[in-house]
Amino acid sequence: MAGRNPRLEDVAAMAGVSAATVSRYLNSPEVVAAATGMRIREAIETTGYIQNLAAGALASSRSKLIAALVPDIAQSIFNDTVEAMIDELAMDGNSVMLSLTGPDNHRLVREINMALARRVDAIILTGIVSDAGMRQKLRSAGITVIETWGLPEDPIDVAIGFSHRAAGEEMARFLRQRGYRRPHLVVPTSTRSERRASGFITRWLHDGGIEPTRLDVNVPSHFGQGRLSYRALSDLPERPDVVVCGSDWIAQGLIVEAQAAGIRVPDQLAVTGFGNLRMAGDMRPTITSVDVDGARIAREVLRVLRARAAGQDVETRIDVGFRVIARESA
Repeated sequence: MAGRNPRLEDVAAMAGVSAATVSRYLNSPEVVAAATGMRIREAIETTGYIQNLAAGALASSRSKLIAALVPDIAQSIFNDTVEAMIDELAMDGNSVMLSLTGPDNHRLVREINMALARRVDAIILTGIVSDAGMRQKLRSAGITVIETWGLPEDPIDVAIGFSHRAAGEEMARFLRQRGYRRPHLVVPTSTRSERRASGFITRWLHDGGIEPTRLDVNVPSHFGQGRLSYRALSDLPERPDVVVCGSDWIAQGLIVEAQAAGIRVPDQLAVTGFGNLRMAGDMRPTITSVDVDGARIAREVLRVLRARAAGQDVETRIDVGFRVIARESA
């Protein structure tokens, strides 16, 4: 093998198996006997063989490359979902190309076009594709497109998520049952946050509550917005008894600032978040939040991709639901 790259046949000869068996192991290791797989692995390490994925993709029409497009990863509510999704996809033999589309998705079109140019097997979206032309382009691309974290009425292909409006309604019901009467909303300027706020307000007014006050903040959400949001409460005609924050990061900052001002949470001011990030359960007080099962989204993504690879039909809208996690802050 001196002077040339090791080939599949070299691995097969060293392992004492056929080239077809090595190929089966590389593509589906679970179908090869454990002892045979061990010999093939040792032969690969010894020869230094590197699989030609491009050739395999041409032969099978599958690249095993998945594009995951997220707005950002700094203090993002998508992080746990994306991490679980990448783990699940990697264990299934896929490589994941993670692209950042920007907090306002200003790079979304560019990243979609780059993914299509690389002939990915699937595109997984967390941001919302609002441009009608791009939605149609994705529908015509002949690949699986999965929209996560939402349930649009007319998905591009497959949607795996939950109703943000329903999440807002459920938080309104929860807080009313807890006896709160003067809610204040801190709403990030995003489509999904606005849907949650709209659902909250509609349910709150329907149940006889007074019009909630609100403060709009820029995306992405971060700790500092919570601190500023607390200070802005002094501009309201009447102090609220509960602040409904559009993310756990905002809730955390608001709680810290309130406590620094000598305000007891939740006795004097209750606070809720959204996303049920890991730190929500680590705070003191712990943060009441809305939990979305990111691991289930990841599993559903993998199930859809496997079904599509097998030529099976899949649902176009998969509702993973949500739940309010009651903790100390409200």
